[in-house]
Amino acid sequence: MIRSSLRARDLIELVLGGTFVSWDTPVDLAGLDPEYAAQLVAARERAGTDEAVVTGAGTIDGTAVAVIASEFAFLAGSIGRATAHRIVTAVHRATRERLPLLVATCSGGTRMQEGTPAFVEMISISKAIVAHRAAGLPYLVYLRNPTTGGVFASWGSLGHVTVAEPGALIGFLGPRIVEAVTGAPFPSGVQVAENLVRKGVIDGVVAPDELAGVARRVLRLLTPHTASGAAVEPAPPAPPATRTTSTWESVLLTRRPDRPGVRDLLRLGADDVIPLSGTGDGQRDAGLLLALTAFDGVPCVLVGQDRRHQTPDRPLGPTALREARRGMRLAEELRLPLVAVIDTPGAALSPQAEEGALAGEIARCLADMSSLSVPSVSVLLGQGSGGAALALLPADRVIAAEHAWLSPLPPEGASAIVHHDTAHASLMAERQKVSAFDLLDAGIVHVLVPERPAAHEDPRAFVRTVLAACVAAIRDVTRTGRA
Repeated sequence: MIRSSLRARDLIELVLGGTFVSWDTPVDLAGLDPEYAAQLVAARERAGTDEAVVTGAGTIDGTAVAVIASEFAFLAGSIGRATAHRIVTAVHRATRERLPLLVATCSGGTRMQEGTPAFVEMISISKAIVAHRAAGLPYLVYLRNPTTGGVFASWGSLGHVTVAEPGALIGFLGPRIVEAVTGAPFPSGVQVAENLVRKGVIDGVVAPDELAGVARRVLRLLTPHTASGAAVEPAPPAPPATRTTSTWESVLLTRRPDRPGVRDLLRLGADDVIPLSGTGDGQRDAGLLLALTAFDGVPCVLVGQDRRHQTPDRPLGPTALREARRGMRLAEELRLPLVAVIDTPGAALSPQAEEGALAGEIARCLADMSSLSVPSVSVLLGQGSGGAALALLPADRVIAAEHAWLSPLPPEGASAIVHHDTAHASLMAERQKVSAFDLLDAGIVHVLVPERPAAHEDPRAFVRTVLAACVAAIRDVTRTGRA
């Protein structure tokens, strides 16, 4: 089996430099079967470590962090009972000391020499990780080549953010073992890091010499701190006194291909962006963008409907809403504000969407977002059609761009129901009170962001105004609560 070229201590040095301090205590071999003890002694000599993991703490750009790194040269990085005890001890210490935890796995899984007693230790490790996350502490995972078996099926798959070494073999069982058990070769290219990013299993691919930089950016966004010391933002501009366009004209403006979307908010206004890929459990919809980011020094989790990746052939489906719910869970666990961007012509109307529980996912989004304990802001950026838009609406504060709208169906659909044609779409848009002005009057929207000129004519100014309102709303909720 080909493994990563870097040893555990080399990787730690690459990420933490000279700041690393070991937490490891000697492992006692007394009482072990002599043959197995001899294998452990030989493994120590070969690997230069006394077990298959190295644990300790150091700093990344001044931020203290705990580290657990697998050493593949020690019996293929396999997890025995002593290995598991070392991991659990380190996780508990990181939790007590309130340290973010970075783990770098490189393992074939459970140590076969110890069998089931070692196998069930994956439960103990997972429990410790769950407790660490429940304490609101970041858990970052770096999957190295290879990461398979019980390691990938437990603590390797519980990260808030999970990235992998380029070309790493990552899977439930390695292809050689799969072939031995099933009698059939496993298809190539499936258990490869890059494929798992595309499928929404992991978030990205990062070379070892880039890991410190990525970890630094993630920790800067995830390390809890308040924005109360930041400069006070000016209040959002007052809404225009009178409308300058009809509701239908606003609808048409939001459908322009050059209207700024969620990617423009990040590109033009974010301090930093760490994109995440998919649900984390093998599903991904390009119509939903999930990221860790910060605006004007305020870190947050962003879930946003991406107008450029919603087409008649690829409408927003239930997977996108499952991705949004992942973002909600991340915000809750990491004690970060949630920003939800609504911009959708409507969810998929297909047998696949029905069988994928689209209606259930809308309901679960409503339930999850309504029960968040962290500040939340919804930004109605453009189109807001149907249940897919409603799913991201129940925030503490709702901001709407002047030409944005929200309706049970596209106006053409409402016209078809009431008038049996689509010719009355503009009339239905007026009568159903879908415009941002109507929503503000009804108390559905709290802040209306003017577009003077329209967003597509000055995207940078539009983004700046929207994000100023968003940051002000987060700070207001943080300061005053949800009332």
